[in-house]
Amino acid sequence: MAANTRNEVAVLGVGMHPWGKWGRNFVEYGVAATRDALRDAGIPWSDVQFVSGADTMRNGYPGYVSGATFAQAMGWNGARVASSYAACASGVTAIEAARTRILAGLCDVALVVGADTTPKGFLAPNAGDRPTDPDWLRFRLVGATNPTYFALAARRRMDLHGATSTDFAKVKVKNATNGLANPNARFQKAVTVDDVLASPMVADPLHLLEICATSDGGAAIVLTSMEYAQRHAASAGSVVRVSAVSTVTPTYPNTIIDLPDMATDSHAVVPVPEHRFKSSIAQAAYEEAGIGPEDLSLAEVYDLSTALELDWYEDIGLCKAGEAERLLNDGDTSLGGRIPVNPSGGLACFGEAVPAQAIAQVCEVTWQLRGQATGRQVEGATSGLTANQGLFGHGSSVLLTR
Repeated sequence: MAANTRNEVAVLGVGMHPWGKWGRNFVEYGVAATRDALRDAGIPWSDVQFVSGADTMRNGYPGYVSGATFAQAMGWNGARVASSYAACASGVTAIEAARTRILAGLCDVALVVGADTTPKGFLAPNAGDRPTDPDWLRFRLVGATNPTYFALAARRRMDLHGATSTDFAKVKVKNATNGLANPNARFQKAVTVDDVLASPMVADPLHLLEICATSDGGAAIVLTSMEYAQRHAASAGSVVRVSAVSTVTPTYPNTIIDLPDMATDSHAVVPVPEHRFKSSIAQAAYEEAGIGPEDLSLAEVYDLSTALELDWYEDIGLCKAGEAERLLNDGDTSLGGRIPVNPSGGLACFGEAVPAQAIAQVCEVTWQLRGQATGRQVEGATSGLTANQGLFGHGSSVLLTR
């Protein structure tokens, strides 16, 4: 494919607050990440014209209006503001709002920021009775917690493609190795396959070390027009570009059970779409950027579980269905391999800070494309893809190039 540069914006600055269980106000993490991103961009807060916040539902009203919350915490500067919520895709929805405003010519400099403080244990619906809410129903009526869903997907992979528990454990080993060199990661400890398989079984076949934790953390990026970046960057030729953003929804009929639904659409009289939902997310990004999976240097994917990472290999086009285990076992997705996946360490090393994680993925790819990912650097990286999805059919992918 020929690259499309018409809709590009620049990533001028990136910043993060380390992931952990700090137990402090989420705003603190977002402000720290914002200051790092502004420092990285080399611009003052007063230059920011638009603040795009990714929302958190666990932190009261300030979390629902995160854009204004972070703008106030930084000091009101008159910037335009917006707040976005799309579950795990919230960060990319916020990125798209900022990118669109820049491409429309309505501003030159935008800040995108997300942060979260999470409760102990796995994520669950907010308190209250909501019998018309599918997410509430799947917890209360079916008992289908997130780990239950992850385990069902893992069993599906085992049945369809012959994946084994050892394959799943090897994903954790790979990501834990990558996370050793990431100062922002919460878990920085090497593990073996035996360690993983000896950890407590949470939802068969997935063990504790194969399911991501919930975490506190924050991430921020400064997006600018290409013209602004060329005037302000130390080296305009090294500026990382957002070449595509995908926020697609499923296409009817959606024939794979996915959170939070407990049933699929029938395709008895309607043909199955060419791309199932998860594969359509990356496909839309490739089409917009004018490049394909064969052009990628690395990928950051949402490894809510080890088995789900293997699904992503296929969904983003790194291999055909049923070939993900071979890529893993051949070392193709490890550092030094053909296409490293989750060189940051992924959720295996970070855990979920929901509104921040998709933004954090963009931070990691940016550092990789700049050659700044010390200890985990993908040599010669020129392009990278992020991929995840949010509840209720929110696609989330950003394709970055240098």
